[in-house]
Amino acid sequence: MDKVILITGASTGIGKTMAIYLTTKGYKVYGSSRTPEKHGTEVFPLLRMDVNDVASIYNCIDEVLKKEGRIDVLVNNAGAGITGPIEEIPDEEIRRNFNTNFFGPLNVMKSVLPSMRKNNGGTIINITSLAGYMGLPYRGIYSANKGALEIITESLSMELKDFNINVVSLAPGDFATNIAASRYHAPVLKNSPYELPYGNTLKSINEHVDGGEDPILVARQIEKIITSEKPNIHYKVGSFLQKFSIVLKRILPDRIYERMLLNHYKL
Repeated sequence: MDKVILITGASTGIGKTMAIYLTTKGYKVYGSSRTPEKHGTEVFPLLRMDVNDVASIYNCIDEVLKKEGRIDVLVNNAGAGITGPIEEIPDEEIRRNFNTNFFGPLNVMKSVLPSMRKNNGGTIINITSLAGYMGLPYRGIYSANKGALEIITESLSMELKDFNINVVSLAPGDFATNIAASRYHAPVLKNSPYELPYGNTLKSINEHVDGGEDPILVARQIEKIITSEKPNIHYKVGSFLQKFSIVLKRILPDRIYERMLLNHYKL
């Protein structure tokens, strides 16, 4: 039987690319969006789900289960960017970003697990970020919640081993998507002590996204994970230098690695 796949945040960007690619490969793909009526697609069904609304999560998963009887693969892709000096980001924006990037995916996993246990199998793929492996300047909130999702993936992998459920993370680097447009940017405040360094870093971040890699690379990696009998727990997709920076973090003294990041962002 073709595997049934649910991809959250599939109306645009990496999520949409994944959904289209996997559909063309013969999988039964369902995508989700907060506003599916704005992003209609003839390639795959796009269902309503807001990961910040638990009732919405349950309704979406229940709709797929009623139609297909099972969900073989969950791709937790819905997320949101956030930038700014930690001191100046409003508390409500920090909480909103953690709700979207951490508590939302967690609740989606909790909602799909009963059916996966009943069917004695499944795969959960959490889309995190290479930024979750390190604290980045002016992206600290994003790094923190993506890092938390990486760690909880490890915990769930052990808790669910007896139920034949694989839980893995896939951490992309910079990819050419519209995330910069939808990201929350704390304003660059005039006369702020962070005005110059944050303004320059924000420009650099957007340039990296605009010059990022093709999201199809993430979609192909998703297929490799799905078809693997024993997938790894962590996967990384991005440029060689981005992936190598994680290796350097393991082997370099903290202050030397910090200096490397500061030089990269010209801080």
